[in-house]
Amino acid sequence: MEMMETFFATCPRGLEDVLAQEFQHVGGKNIRVTPGGVECQGLFSLCYRLNRESRIASRILWRVGSGSYRHEEDLYRLALELPWSLWFSVNCRIKVRVVAQQSPLTSLAFATLRVKDAICDRFVRDTKKRPVVDKRHPDIQVVVFVDEGQVVWYLDTTGSPLFKRGWRQAAGEAPLRENLAAGILRLAGWTSEQVLLDPMCGSGTFLIEAALMAKGIPPGDRREFAFCHLKNFDQSAWDRVRREGHEANPMHHTLQIFGNDQDAQAVSMVRTNLQSLQLADVHVTQGDVLEMVPPAVSGMIITNPPYGVRMGDHTLLEQWYPKFGNVLKQRFAGWTVYVLTADFRFPKLIRLAPSRKIPLFNGALESRLYEFQMVAGGNRKTARIAKRQGTG
Repeated sequence: MEMMETFFATCPRGLEDVLAQEFQHVGGKNIRVTPGGVECQGLFSLCYRLNRESRIASRILWRVGSGSYRHEEDLYRLALELPWSLWFSVNCRIKVRVVAQQSPLTSLAFATLRVKDAICDRFVRDTKKRPVVDKRHPDIQVVVFVDEGQVVWYLDTTGSPLFKRGWRQAAGEAPLRENLAAGILRLAGWTSEQVLLDPMCGSGTFLIEAALMAKGIPPGDRREFAFCHLKNFDQSAWDRVRREGHEANPMHHTLQIFGNDQDAQAVSMVRTNLQSLQLADVHVTQGDVLEMVPPAVSGMIITNPPYGVRMGDHTLLEQWYPKFGNVLKQRFAGWTVYVLTADFRFPKLIRLAPSRKIPLFNGALESRLYEFQMVAGGNRKTARIAKRQGTG
């Protein structure tokens, strides 16, 4: 009888709750939210679906053991006791990563070395051979989580991070990660019946993630995963997961997704990516956002302005923000606007009061997702009402 396994999925900070909702939909059991990730249980084949279908997770880790420790040598002893050769072949290239939270360890590099030594020594004991360590292109990554006194051992079933969907043919500098974009779409509550506009779309991450979501195309449809290197990999179960995904019924109406950017190279990159995905119903134009005309009477704007950290010139920034705010007030009444930014002065500079502000992390960069309800005559009254109701 197949055993229930425990998986831990990492994700961008701030998206844990929407990831938990996603895992519930996929079929995870005993779901538990923790800072920076979500734990769930299921048969091993659940990790196939999580990897292929999760739009928000960064990695899916399989829990294979735990214990108590005080020193690096305890980690060596505990790692030596684990049956690594039951899980993957000695011919697999391996990498060890130690993640610490309030740990008494003085050197993570030394702890990593001792765990690597233990895994190799156990393989020599069991197989008379030593696996190759490859930090750049491993087949198997061992992830070791340590806190004040406990260690948890994981095998990474993902490989290359899940935000690397495999569709990006072209990208500009520091593109928004795909799983963060998908999580923001979930937080905003966007549905495929709504008009979506990104007026500063860069390489088009919001646009493409929204289109794939609407069409029911799994984010992991074009890539490979590390679980294929595990000894318990079941090809027939994996084929079944992929087949069931392709048989799912996507939406049948026409999408209304629009993008714009003033950079001709960025627009060219978006069109290249759209063409590779055969997403002909996403429309992208080149132009200044301050001159943009709404594509519909109402809809949703979701954008990550290429300003602030990437712009650098605060004088230009402070001149531009009020102009963008005026465009929203004058032309986009009836729209809901979501702006991801690391500049916490944004609402003040744009001269609009947010109805929601959600803390998020864009990589290591602490950011905010601001919501603005654009109503005729401005949105300050709406924001005051939302604040009194406890939603601000």
